[in-house]
Amino acid sequence: MSPLDNDLIDLTVSAQTRAALGPDFVRILGYFREDGTQSVRKIEDAMRTHDPVAMVDAAHSLKGEALQFGALQLGETAETIEMTARACVEHHETPEEILPLVVALRPMFEETLAILEQGASPVVQERNPLGASRRFG
Repeated sequence: MSPLDNDLIDLTVSAQTRAALGPDFVRILGYFREDGTQSVRKIEDAMRTHDPVAMVDAAHSLKGEALQFGALQLGETAETIEMTARACVEHHETPEEILPLVVALRPMFEETLAILEQGASPVVQERNPLGASRRFG
């Protein structure tokens, strides 16, 4: 499946972010890799320890960063985790009901990041400038 056919990324939002960040796009994408990896790990750890409080902030951060890059599926999944964890905190419950989402989160994050990084690669853009411009601008 080509990145253009993938439903993980909203190409319009991704192109707007890329245009707004200009030459800083690759650096900011690197921050997303680091922060997102930490957020996913914190969510997984919170799931293992049945700690919805710890899950809320990590899911909130991941959601915001993902949506900035047009990673809609990742952002929506993180939002569902965040809102469910908030409800668990309010009702003094544990978040077992979102286990399938937490399990799916890491592979979704990695696939999303791979697509974004492929589009950000100067080598890919140089080899296929029409595809890159179609994808990001």
